[in-house]
Amino acid sequence: MKNTYVVILLIFILTSVQAQKNKFNLLIGTYTNSCESKGIYTYDFDSNTGDFNLKSATENVINPSYLTVSKNNDYVYSVNENGPESTVSSFSYNASSGKLGLINKQSSKGADPCYIINDDKNVIVANYSGGNISVFGKNNDGSIAEAKQVVQHYGKGINTQRQESPHVHMVYFSPDRKFVLSNDLGNDKVYLYKYIPNATTEILKIKDSISVKSGSGPRHLTFSKDGKYIYLLQELDGALTVFSYSNGILKIIEETTILAKDFKGTFSSADIHISPDGKFLYASNRGEANNITIFKILKNGKLQLKGQTSTLGKGPRNFAIDPTGNFLLVAHQYSNEVVVFKRNITTGALTDTGKRITLCSPVCLVFTKN
Repeated sequence: MKNTYVVILLIFILTSVQAQKNKFNLLIGTYTNSCESKGIYTYDFDSNTGDFNLKSATENVINPSYLTVSKNNDYVYSVNENGPESTVSSFSYNASSGKLGLINKQSSKGADPCYIINDDKNVIVANYSGGNISVFGKNNDGSIAEAKQVVQHYGKGINTQRQESPHVHMVYFSPDRKFVLSNDLGNDKVYLYKYIPNATTEILKIKDSISVKSGSGPRHLTFSKDGKYIYLLQELDGALTVFSYSNGILKIIEETTILAKDFKGTFSSADIHISPDGKFLYASNRGEANNITIFKILKNGKLQLKGQTSTLGKGPRNFAIDPTGNFLLVAHQYSNEVVVFKRNITTGALTDTGKRITLCSPVCLVFTKN
């Protein structure tokens, strides 16, 4: 009888551990000026079932539209997109409870920050309306120091409504962290900066810039799983450009589009991600399209179109694939919900689970350990 109890206890422990492995925290950044939102929300997400539960939410955080989490999972950094009054905030983060506590904030040194990354030394922000990049040091308590460097972009593009000045839309580490890449929607360039994390003032040092098609508006990029290719999504013309990448050198090898052949409506390309197994690429599109285009990634880095899937909402700004690759979640800025799709790991196809996280103007989705 005693042995039976031991076996039952061991089964219970193993089941609990396995269940915990399938649980992640889902952080959601929102806009707070269009409807009622507290700022940043933390949900418990089950990657086996797609189920979720609200764990915690901040209070009175202004437009935390993009987030980044520290490597040790102890701190969260957010932009506060608020025109000329924009700031960057640091929060303590208790992954177990999901609670965030404001530590401090600094001026973003540029209007409307729209992307943020961090490592052990620095927090780096893309300021869209300011057309610049700001680099902030980190203090030992997770707080953000004053800006150490502000890199201003210049120039404009042929689209007079959207490209009247530089608009930095992203900053992104290369896989080896030797470089920071930056997309500028306003002047149709991708900048490559040498990254010197311990420098006092010149943390980012320009190495090169690559011009893309005039009027295309480079927005977001991502690296292939092996780091040999870069996929660049252009907001204004729906182009998707494939580069080979090696030690800071980019070469165009293919250009395709996320638009369906028969599509005639308005569109606005948004976000791009690769599945955890590196086999499929997904790109979201807003406007009247409101869909995700799915590509299979071939061995030579090029893309094979698999089709489009409606995101079942309006304004699919950001989306995220959970770490197991089982689910893809889409944040709809204008229909105020996150749609949960089941992902077919073999074909890449997306199927609606019917599950929705109802939330004011969700923008950014980030999975973390719980």
